[in-house]
Amino acid sequence: MTFPERRPRRLRRTAAIRRLVAETRLSVDDLVAPLFVREGISEPQPIASLPGVVQHSRASLRAEVAALKGLGIPAVVLFGVPERKDAVGSEAWNPDGVVQVALRDLRDDVGDEMVLIADLCVDEYTDHGHCGVVTSDGTVDNDATLDLYRQAAVAQADAGADVCAPSGMMDGQVAAIRASLDGTGHEEVAILAYSAKYASALYGPFREAVDVEIADGGDRRSYQQDPPNAREALMEIHSDIAEGADMVMVKPALAYLDVVARARKEVDVPLAAYHVSGEYAMVEAAAANGWIDGDAVGMEHLLAIRRAGADFILTYLARRAAQALDSAGA
Repeated sequence: MTFPERRPRRLRRTAAIRRLVAETRLSVDDLVAPLFVREGISEPQPIASLPGVVQHSRASLRAEVAALKGLGIPAVVLFGVPERKDAVGSEAWNPDGVVQVALRDLRDDVGDEMVLIADLCVDEYTDHGHCGVVTSDGTVDNDATLDLYRQAAVAQADAGADVCAPSGMMDGQVAAIRASLDGTGHEEVAILAYSAKYASALYGPFREAVDVEIADGGDRRSYQQDPPNAREALMEIHSDIAEGADMVMVKPALAYLDVVARARKEVDVPLAAYHVSGEYAMVEAAAANGWIDGDAVGMEHLLAIRRAGADFILTYLARRAAQALDSAGA
């Protein structure tokens, strides 16, 4: 007995059929919006290398989060740009620091209807641009830096953060933060660990957004993940989970989809991927030149990240993607 030939094209014939059999779906529930809040400004400031993205004032941040809430986006992640920087980034744990003030504002505005994530690092707050305490020989002191992270975590939790997101790639940072949160009555504050954060060339626009320049032309290769290594990234992910991470992240996303896919196979905790500033900026630049349909490519990027296994995506496309998804469902 012979069987008729299977023709996959039958299931691609119409938009309705394609939608019915789609293996991967992108939802507004999968989106987290990264937002920058700058101290000492009264109007939002455009970021040249991130078209459509701004450094928010305190007031414009509240308005933006209200708009995102209205679109159904479930979470935002906050990055601060302080007026004052110093060698240890002390504004990161100042109760009246820019992110702590913003967290209190937003908690008052949205209650528990949105997830407030605070990026936990000190590079935006240090005058040298590194993610921790720099020693006399120019290296970053891992253990001394953990003390700074402990203080920042408690300050963020006190201000109303639902999630602390340590991004400095210091060894033992998750365990140190978890102990400090638990020891100060913040057992319910979750940790989203930037577990596989690569020393990528795709962060340039982000550094403009947070006014960071690494001193003496340095870089962060001595503590961020080395791009050739995937097995090592999985070790970092497993280590952070063992230390108490509730969620883990791969950053960047597109250039490391293999790592996202491998992590999805190996771990059961929620997995995030960060569609970073350089990935966004390349789409915007090509679209501005008329070379691609920026909106279509952006959505394809996000779908690819979901297909690789990410449960949610931090992306500067969050607002536009939510609007597109809303229009498609109307």
